[in-house]
Amino acid sequence: MIRVTDIHKHYGTLEVLRGVSLEVAAGEVVSIVGASGAGKTTLLQIMGTLSRPDGGSVRIGGTDVFALNDRALSRFRNERIGFVFQFHHLLPEFTAFENVCIPGFIGKRPRAEVERRATELLQLMDLASRRDHKPGQLSGGEQQRVAIARALVNAPAVLLADEPSGNLDSRNRDEIHRLFFDLRDRLGQTIVIVTHDEGLAAMADRRITMRDGLVLQ
Repeated sequence: MIRVTDIHKHYGTLEVLRGVSLEVAAGEVVSIVGASGAGKTTLLQIMGTLSRPDGGSVRIGGTDVFALNDRALSRFRNERIGFVFQFHHLLPEFTAFENVCIPGFIGKRPRAEVERRATELLQLMDLASRRDHKPGQLSGGEQQRVAIARALVNAPAVLLADEPSGNLDSRNRDEIHRLFFDLRDRLGQTIVIVTHDEGLAAMADRRITMRDGLVLQ
């Protein structure tokens, strides 16, 4: 599903990624671990097309993403990649349901289709009774589940998560960890997770360790 080949990335004179290559199979949950500054988040941003590499290529579902022009790349990102971050970034003036729908509306999908998918995802997240609540009325764990539903509303090929449980207490953290594997089992979702949480990293099908801009294993 994902093929990253010889990725290089510089910020000024600092070489953050030094020829990273890896593959992720469809339906696989992969964790990426390593010390701060190892290049994990930079790699995830490039995999998610949020940042362009200085060299190398990224293929998602067979598409060479950086061969696309900016408009096509934006559309590909909206339709094929879901993002979950440490902080949920929900829009406070909208309800949980409306927040989940937003990427579908941005992608100009039919309203009825988007709303049906959002309803199904909120049910999957055990949030059906909270659909009309705004983020300020939800717990931290509920907000993060809404953010995960939002990431999935366009049925993306891959879900990329950057420290998705780093801002949660232990109970909500464990719930979010289990949720990722439930999504893989129910939806066949391909998931890449950058994390410092050893428990979550150990749960993954495969663990990739980075150090100084390189993949060690």
